[in-house]
Order: sequence, then structure tokens, then C-alpha cells
Amino acid sequence: MNNKVVTITLNPALDLTGSLDKLNQGSVSLVNRSNFHAAGKGVNVAKVLSDLGAEVSVTGFLGADNQELFCQLFEQINANDRFIRVPGATRINVKLVEQDGTVSDINFPGVQVNTQAIQAFEQALDELCEDHQYFVFAGSLPLGITPEQCAKWVDMLQSRGKNVLFDSSRAALKAGLSALPWLIKPNDEELSDLVGQQIESTEEIVQVAEQIAKTGITNVVVSRGAEGVMWLQDNQWLCAKPPKVDVVSTVGAGDTLVAGMCWGHMKNMDKVEILKFATALSAMAVSQVGVGVKDANQLDLLKQHIEISPISSLSK
Repeated sequence: MNNKVVTITLNPALDLTGSLDKLNQGSVSLVNRSNFHAAGKGVNVAKVLSDLGAEVSVTGFLGADNQELFCQLFEQINANDRFIRVPGATRINVKLVEQDGTVSDINFPGVQVNTQAIQAFEQALDELCEDHQYFVFAGSLPLGITPEQCAKWVDMLQSRGKNVLFDSSRAALKAGLSALPWLIKPNDEELSDLVGQQIESTEEIVQVAEQIAKTGITNVVVSRGAEGVMWLQDNQWLCAKPPKVDVVSTVGAGDTLVAGMCWGHMKNMDKVEILKFATALSAMAVSQVGVGVKDANQLDLLKQHIEISPISSLSK
């Protein structure tokens, strides 16, 4: 069975995560624990997929000045490193996690990507197409890459019969939808941003997601934090409700869900099993610091407590 998958992180980041009692805006805040590691949505997905047993190829754009932590991680997870190096330093994103679970993200701009790097990236994609079926595009765009450019790459992969899982936000998500990726995974906030109005209820999510699916997107997966996951495929809705877990950090939970959905399909699990597996994986992610599958027994236990139920479609 094919275990090979490509994750694409156009705008990776070094994540500096600090845990503190409370963030004092405008004055000094003391951090109790900190962690500095290679990240970015696609990189997180790669880490989880590797832990699950996938052979991962990683690509995107990396700043040449501070690539050491990325190189170490790719070696550690046995990833095939196809990242294009560009001049400058990969951005640092600061995540401040307060005791009550509030996370403040301070995201810096990424490197500037030039035409030469774009050509090298397109060549890498072309070569990876030869022996890979699943491609995960995740995260924001660096300077020099337009939403339209990103959509063009999604379209190219889809036209070659690949399964593209697309997880982005704002303008990149809007443009990416026009390329009809095989799977998208907005959260309720990103969905609200997409339609320009606050979406909160299950009915509103159903309505918006069904409109999106009508354009030709096979899988619309909506992550709702503690409320669980909603998945629309072939005009059928499935909803997964996770058990209550002690939330340590929500960082990387959405990326873990994407990795779970991808792996479930790669392993030809049935629909209910895929959703249970991906939701359990995501629930486990919020109970730990850093992404990755750290305890297979805990995953099995969580899976047993996931409630799966159908939802009525509005278009019937």
C-alpha cells in the first residue's frame, strides 16, 4: 500500500511558544516554560504523518540563514527534504499560552520568494508528482507568492489526478477554493472570514459548506474545537464529538486533524473510521505540548469515546 505523501509549507516558521500565568499587555509578562522548534502548518502535518508511518516528502520555501532546526527535524522524521532555500531567515512566530488556555499568536512576515525559487519549487512539485498521490498544502503565503499563484499549483496537482488537501485561510483560502482541491479544512472562524459574516450554529455551517461543495470540492471538513468535527462528502454529513480532555495547548490541533484525514484515506479506512481516527488524533494533540503521536494507547482509548452521528443536509 502506498505510504508516500507530500506536505507543502510555503511559509514555514520557527515557533517560539511560551507558557505563562497571564499575559500583561503593555507591561512585563514572565514566561514559566518555553519551547523553540521548527514548525509551520505543513511541517506539523509531516511530523504527525511520519509518526503514523508515512514516508513523507516535504517542500516549500526555507530561509537559508536559520535552517538548522528544520534540517534536524527532517532527519529525525526521515523526511525527504525538497525545500527550496531562499536568501534570508525563516520567520519566527511567537505563541503565548496563558494558564486559562488563551493563546495569543504573534506571526511575523516570512522570507521574500523570488522567481528563481518559484521555478525550482515548480520543478520539485513536478518530480514529486511522478510517484505521489497525496499532497497537503497547509499554511499562509510568504512575500512574493500571491493567492492566485498558490491556486495555480493546486489546480496543476488536481489536473494531474492528485488528491490535494488544502488548509489555508483568508485570501489564500478564497483563491484556493477556485482550484477545487479534493479536501479543505477550515475552522468555523476561517469559514466566517470566507463568507464575511459570523458563522456559529451547526445549521449555518451546513449551509455554507454545502454551497462550497456544490462548486465541486469533494470533502469539506470543518473543525470546531471542543465542539468536534463536521465532514461533508457526497451530500452526506458526519459529525464527530470528542470526549472532554484537559487542554494543554491547541497549537497544531488543526494540522493534526488534517494529517489524520489524510492517513485515513491513504489507508482506505471507511468513512466513520477515518473521522473517528482523525478526531481522536486531534483531541490527543490538545492534551500535549508539540505535535506528534506520542501515545498509541491513549489514541485508541480516545477513539473509543468519539461519538459519530449523521446531520441532515439542507439541500435534500
